[in-house]
Amino acid sequence: MKIAIIGYSGSGKSTLAKKLGVMSGAPVLHLDRVHWLPGWQERPREEELAMVTQFLNENGAWIIDGNYSALEYQRRMEEADHIIFMAFNRMDCFGRTLRRVARHRGESRPSMADGCNEKLDAGFAWWILHEGRNRARKERYDEVVAAYPEKTLVLKNQRELDAFVANIQPTAKPEAEHANA
Repeated sequence: MKIAIIGYSGSGKSTLAKKLGVMSGAPVLHLDRVHWLPGWQERPREEELAMVTQFLNENGAWIIDGNYSALEYQRRMEEADHIIFMAFNRMDCFGRTLRRVARHRGESRPSMADGCNEKLDAGFAWWILHEGRNRARKERYDEVVAAYPEKTLVLKNQRELDAFVANIQPTAKPEAEHANA
């Protein structure tokens, strides 16, 4: 099973990926962890692309969370058996981000590179509320939904997410290990 999780910042992509990885035993790749180096430095594009390509080439099943259009985006969408689009509204995403910052204050969350301590500054708030939802980004999501309607699930709120997770049948033992690249 191959699952691509895309969507707005703060919608819960990484949390869902981790949960699906535990339930299925499939390796999980968090693209935020690939993109960022310690101290919030961006990894060189060639290096991150090589990491994603290698992950795709080496795994027959996978769960990948994140957008990053330069990181095998088209290949991920084409190869995915399921695409989950986390289309939560901006205020829900902002609230979730505030809770995440409070929960991980002063530390790196598991889906980020070590040394990328959780933070919320004015730039990231602007990204969550405005820039990350600009016309081009919305159109990219719309294109995915239109191109792959048979395998795309759009989740718009926590109620829909909870219902989706409640209906998943685990395929791996809860203690199963999975890659957390």
